[in-house]
Amino acid sequence: MRVSIERSELTGSVRAPSSKSQTIRALMCAALARGRSEIVYPLSADDTEAAVGVLRGLGIAVDKRPDRWHVVGDTLREPRGALFCHESAATLRFATALCALVPGTSRLLAARGLARRPIKPLLQALHQAGVSCWREDTSSSVVVNGGRLRGGTVSMAGDISSQFVSALLLVAPVAALGLRLVLTTGVESRPFLLMSLDSLRRFGVVVWHTPDLAEFHVRPQRYTPVSYNVEGDWTAASHLLSLAALAGEVRVENLRLDSTQGDRVVCDLLRQMGASVGSNGDSVSVRRSGLRAVEVDLSDCIDLLPSMAVLAAVADGVTELAGIGRARLKESNRVFAVRQGLERMGIEVREESDRLKIRGSVPRGAVVDSHGDHRIAMAFTALGLRTGNTVVEGAESVSKTFPNFWEAVKDLGGRVVLHE
Repeated sequence: MRVSIERSELTGSVRAPSSKSQTIRALMCAALARGRSEIVYPLSADDTEAAVGVLRGLGIAVDKRPDRWHVVGDTLREPRGALFCHESAATLRFATALCALVPGTSRLLAARGLARRPIKPLLQALHQAGVSCWREDTSSSVVVNGGRLRGGTVSMAGDISSQFVSALLLVAPVAALGLRLVLTTGVESRPFLLMSLDSLRRFGVVVWHTPDLAEFHVRPQRYTPVSYNVEGDWTAASHLLSLAALAGEVRVENLRLDSTQGDRVVCDLLRQMGASVGSNGDSVSVRRSGLRAVEVDLSDCIDLLPSMAVLAAVADGVTELAGIGRARLKESNRVFAVRQGLERMGIEVREESDRLKIRGSVPRGAVVDSHGDHRIAMAFTALGLRTGNTVVEGAESVSKTFPNFWEAVKDLGGRVVLHE
């Protein structure tokens, strides 16, 4: 599917979707809590549906109702068939750890894009904790022979994905010996790890850790079923706010200004670039204005790369976006996808191993390949609304985290037309 985009002037209000990351973490914690938990205002999108499907395959009952899902946990059993994680990295990594608790053999399947993303460090860490698990060389399958999660002391690198650390902490309370987890390198995407710790705390789990998050201690304990309210998603909101900064004036609602989500920093970054940003209660408003170049380290907010890159395309000067190496291992190689899209729109880009340098100018309309990546599709839609005469291929990819994105853009006055 492709979307044709014409120059538009956006105005109005839009509600940010619920957080994908919080929804999946709440589902996983609820699956380990003995009794009935309630997830209020969950995100219903491709990634969260993948998580629900995998949990159901493991014997967890998930009753989906409007605006709330009920989960009955502590009923894990050996799956009757393969568990398909689609393109959800969080689902694959968290469920791999969950399967370590399930007697018998579990096989987790990844869709094509997800199969290229790393998981070996997590498998090595689980092996240290007494679990037999491996990735099959001839397929995209991860195989776990579960029921033997001993725990004890485990060491691993923390700079590949915080999801590996979160996955281990998720099952640590259920390990026979608890878990002492030592990270041999610093943590990347620290805010996502803090989100995981907060989710565990809300389900009654106590985790001790050093201030620098280099070491964690978790004693054996029980998860407690709770009612979990899901916040609005700041990462999805970043695309809406960049729409406004490039093409109009928009208020984005359903955002906690005191959220622990790392991508909340987008407001500060927009202000640094000279955008007009205001906040009131649970909403943030952004108005189009002249933008200036900035130097930013995105190590802890790597998902903001596409949005920041399209803003840099029109900013005065050369913007430097550092800490981007891991973006090559997302749903697409985002460093390549961003550079390719910007160059097609006439923007000068210099790519280095861990940095992009983008010289702002006057972009022109072009055909941009999203590479099946929802964040690339949404980011270049924002730039297309500024330039007009733009086509973004792979428009259906937004259903991964923001199913009603195109309707939201149209409601704000965006001139977009979807084509099969």
